[in-house]
Amino acid sequence: MKGSRSALSSRRVRSSSGAAELLYPLLGACLWATVVGYKPVIIVHGLFDSSGDFKHLQLFINESHPGTNVTVIDLFDRSASLQPMWKQVEGFKSAIYPIMQNAEDGVHFICYSQGGLVCRGILSTLSDHNVQSFISLSSPQAGQYGDTDYLRYLFPQFMKSNLFHLCYTSVGQRISICNYWNDPHHRDLYVNSSDYLALLNSERSNPNSTEWKKNFLKIKKLVLIGGPDDGVITPWQSSQFGFFDDNETVVEMQHQDVYLRDVFGLKTLAARGDLIICSVPGVEHVFWHSNETVFHTCIEKWLV
Repeated sequence: MKGSRSALSSRRVRSSSGAAELLYPLLGACLWATVVGYKPVIIVHGLFDSSGDFKHLQLFINESHPGTNVTVIDLFDRSASLQPMWKQVEGFKSAIYPIMQNAEDGVHFICYSQGGLVCRGILSTLSDHNVQSFISLSSPQAGQYGDTDYLRYLFPQFMKSNLFHLCYTSVGQRISICNYWNDPHHRDLYVNSSDYLALLNSERSNPNSTEWKKNFLKIKKLVLIGGPDDGVITPWQSSQFGFFDDNETVVEMQHQDVYLRDVFGLKTLAARGDLIICSVPGVEHVFWHSNETVFHTCIEKWLV
């Protein structure tokens, strides 16, 4: 009987020990989150997306940075994402600003696809933002010019070569994708007609360009994520501010006019060591935010 009690006691000790082994790392992670105080993360979705599409990304963040307050802004979902870019900027800004105000140490942006351009608009026009890391996830930062499934779905009667007939009109500029449609064969029309990207890039006269640059440069890190197998962002290097010349040869960011003239701060960020390029092959456009390798390679380290 005494031996049985001893064996039972031994099993209890081992059981308690096993529970402790599982519990201590969890307690440690929670304590670490409390001490470190991870900054809130704000996610802005892209064209035809909704907030429910980012559950994997939220899970990755909470597993690697326990206790992080993650908000996916639930605005301009699905077809509403076709509304004009400036309207979306103002809507997202109104939803995001209270989160910023409640975050004494700042927030991080993860902005996917079209959402990356929305976030640029917010960062340029909001003078008192406190965004630390701006993570642009496969976003057409230098514009879009390609015959993709999205284009065929939206404009079945058009191809990339003739979409300028619609996009560079007052009617076309009421459609989000036309706000950043950048036809390298019709640069003058783009510069004079684009109500959004050409203004953000100060490619047309913009009296606010100095102020917008100052606002944008308040970010601590700019992380540009993209890859050659994206299949939607065209050219894919647009996700890292590269784009076509008039021969449809890609000119990398470092040779683009907006970089060389430091129009809105890219060259300054690079000189500061705060411009990060992360290229990942083998990722199709719709999987960037659910790919764990992308998260650990390109995103995780910038969310502290």
